[in-house]
Amino acid sequence: MSAPTTPVPLLDLQAQYAPLREELLAVITRVCDSQRFIMGPEITGLERELASLIGVTHAVAVSSGTDALLLALMALDIGPGDEVITTTYSFFATAGAIARVGARPVLVDIDPVTYNIDPAAIEAAITTRTKAIMPVHLYGLCADMDPIARIAESRGLAVIEDAAQAIGSTYHGRPAGGMGTFGCFSFFPSKNLGAFGDAGLVTTNDPALAKRAELLRMHGMEPKYYHHLIGGNFRCDALQAAVLRVKAPHLAAWTEARRLNAKRYAQMFADAGLLGRVVLPVQPEGLYHIFNQFVLRVPQRDALKAFLDARGIGNEIYYPVPFHLQPCFASLRYRRGDFPQAERAAEQTIAIPIYSELSLEQQRTVVGAIAEFVGGLGDAGSPA
Repeated sequence: MSAPTTPVPLLDLQAQYAPLREELLAVITRVCDSQRFIMGPEITGLERELASLIGVTHAVAVSSGTDALLLALMALDIGPGDEVITTTYSFFATAGAIARVGARPVLVDIDPVTYNIDPAAIEAAITTRTKAIMPVHLYGLCADMDPIARIAESRGLAVIEDAAQAIGSTYHGRPAGGMGTFGCFSFFPSKNLGAFGDAGLVTTNDPALAKRAELLRMHGMEPKYYHHLIGGNFRCDALQAAVLRVKAPHLAAWTEARRLNAKRYAQMFADAGLLGRVVLPVQPEGLYHIFNQFVLRVPQRDALKAFLDARGIGNEIYYPVPFHLQPCFASLRYRRGDFPQAERAAEQTIAIPIYSELSLEQQRTVVGAIAEFVGGLGDAGSPA
């Protein structure tokens, strides 16, 4: 029997919070003392700072990443009778937002190497009802945007980037969230830039669309009680904005720490002789990966998960069920086998700790546990 393993969490938010605690509490106090909790200078300040950080001309702070997607769809008048092409392999909000505005999610398969939407599958999915393409920059790696942009331009389609996991990621020098018609970000606490609750952001380089998104964010109202559009309440509150303004200047350093951890993992897995048994994330040339997650592909994934769980090694499956197999999308009439690459990824992938404060010793513990598991596999492909 192996020696007990020191637990390693999948994510340690306390480690990020501790050095910023006093500054964060000070800005929370500032907002409380001002009693300005809705809109105001914290929101405008955050929008200005994040637009600069991301590299776009307009940023609209909203209530969550999910609401960012909804707002982008609403701003483009996408609704019943329309279709939006997207990946079948992502967090539920991607397809859920399309369905919530009454449009049909038209799903396509993924690239088996990057796990992002396969551009080659998009063209065949376009119909006369298609209004937009919604690529997802999954795990912090940008989708292959050049062919997607060419398809969209040739067919007159909008592109809504789901960049919820990709703030700071770039594609041949262009920023995630700045290449499409709209970009949509999430500041869920576990993201590389996380709030103290739900928050999100919509980005665009089109001033007219930015204005439309701002109107829709507040029930289409301007001035007060005069409504030009039927929108919703998609506001980001001032407390979350204040927290994000403290954390945003640290994002670049946190991202580089994640990238260093990814580089160390690659060396450790190679040194342990695991590269033939475990598939690591790729970093295509010209793409800047921010490693919101570090996702492995292992044929014996479920057995590995149980093994890591028993040793207190943090892990998560992103995502176990593709959209086309979700019960709530049964009406779309997709079947098992329609998107084999996504189905295989859902059965074989597992994320391990990658957060910026992760220590070298913790990484050794993680890789050591995986090496022990792989070493214990019998000829039948299950733990001996």
